[in-house]
Amino acid sequence: MLRVNDHQDAGVGTDDVGGDAGVCAEQPQALYGLIERVLKNQRYSKLKKGERGVVRRFLLRVSGLSRAQMGRLIGQWIAARQVRSKQSIRRRFPTRYTAEDILLLSQVDAAHEDLSGPAVRRILWREYSVYGQSEYERLAGISVSHLYNLRLSQRYRELRVKVEHTRTSQVAIGERRKPDPQGEPGFLRVDTVHQGHHDGQPGLYHVNAVDTVTQWQVVGCVETIAERHLLPVLEAMLHQFPFRIRGFHCDNGSEFINHTVARLLEKLRVEFTKSRAYRTTDNALVEGKNGAVVRKQIGYGPIDAEHAEAFQKFYTKYFNPYVNYHRPCGFARVKTLTRGRRRRIYPAEDYRTPLEKLTSLQNWEKYLKPAVTAAVLERLARQLSDTAAARQMQKAKQMLLARSRRARP
Repeated sequence: MLRVNDHQDAGVGTDDVGGDAGVCAEQPQALYGLIERVLKNQRYSKLKKGERGVVRRFLLRVSGLSRAQMGRLIGQWIAARQVRSKQSIRRRFPTRYTAEDILLLSQVDAAHEDLSGPAVRRILWREYSVYGQSEYERLAGISVSHLYNLRLSQRYRELRVKVEHTRTSQVAIGERRKPDPQGEPGFLRVDTVHQGHHDGQPGLYHVNAVDTVTQWQVVGCVETIAERHLLPVLEAMLHQFPFRIRGFHCDNGSEFINHTVARLLEKLRVEFTKSRAYRTTDNALVEGKNGAVVRKQIGYGPIDAEHAEAFQKFYTKYFNPYVNYHRPCGFARVKTLTRGRRRRIYPAEDYRTPLEKLTSLQNWEKYLKPAVTAAVLERLARQLSDTAAARQMQKAKQMLLARSRRARP
């Protein structure tokens, strides 16, 4: 039986363990000497498997090394009866261009406003060959590819690269902050989805609006995002929400950040906010719905703008009722982990339709518009089952997509 605490057998005393282990990070040779003495005095190569494990665990404890690294050191001792650090041999290419050359290149780029590589190479050659500037001797023969390599070097970047932060918008429309619904419905996140180009002609635009708390979603469609097309559809979309609209949040696109939309929201007494710089999560809810709902159902293929009215009718009659009354959504619960990190989890019992989420709120009927009652919403939800509503929507969608493709030359 091994006695690793015995000074003579282990080949190391308490002072050796504390002293060598304490300086192992700064003096690796002292640590390797400790490992070598322990393995030698314990006759490690003659020990049984279980006894070797005791010695290995002892060395791991006093050295702080990983199991893999300790295994390599023990293997080195078994092969050569010594533990030595290997001197790394790094192959280096000879340095041809000095820091002074990089400084000179940065000055040339600054003077000529960052011309292309071949143009700068010609200038460097002319400085030396034509004008006799001796400091350009090495740079006169540089290749274009290596010139770009020098531009990517750390030294050059410190001299030339300028970091320009996103400039804040000077448009005094909307308040730049994240909306705070405090668990109440009526605070919308709005975004647009472009349906691509065909033969150089822009396709139609989908307008997507999602309530922050209930995920009640209304999708519209416009030919262009110009005010004359967008404003009527936006008014119709706001009318389709069963509860009062209290907040309107969008990104900084000009389709919403304009005085026409601002006047509409002011007339409805709706709070107007816009996304902040460097805060990509401010409008993440509706952007996620763009892909998970709109793109998944309509696809990415181009659709001509002339079909916008047909898509608007399809959304109003089939798509929006299906999404809000029959399509369950996941509602996240935020779990705080160690060190303050937060993780979103989606329990199975928290998958509900937007209507179910709305009715689960306390005193939810007080948020409804005057012309909307709980009985009306319940009747609309009971007209078709979830699968029947989905089949009806899919049938109408396939007919609409086929008609829009046939109309294309």
